[in-house]
Amino acid sequence: MASITLSSLLDDLRVADDTLRRFEQRYWLGSDMFYDLYSQGLLDDGENLEDFSEWAGFYKIKQHREALLKQFSQERVERLRQAARSDFVQIKPQEPVIEVAG
Repeated sequence: MASITLSSLLDDLRVADDTLRRFEQRYWLGSDMFYDLYSQGLLDDGENLEDFSEWAGFYKIKQHREALLKQFSQERVERLRQAARSDFVQIKPQEPVIEVAG
């Protein structure tokens, strides 16, 4: 099992978002629609293969990191609720480490 900091996870998301926006602007197409076409093999005959491979890779990275962030956030909220001494949940800034499957 590997560890990743929340800052690293958020940095990965920022890079993926920036890269996806660049492709969306270049091809005038949202990444979700692109990925649907790409995964069905409905795109061009290879003229843009390098771009499309990179675009699909960053899209998958973004999806994976968003899932990790959601999972981490849900687990953190549950722990905070269990530790709460009232109806309020108290959060404080910190740099947690996330355990992820290799």
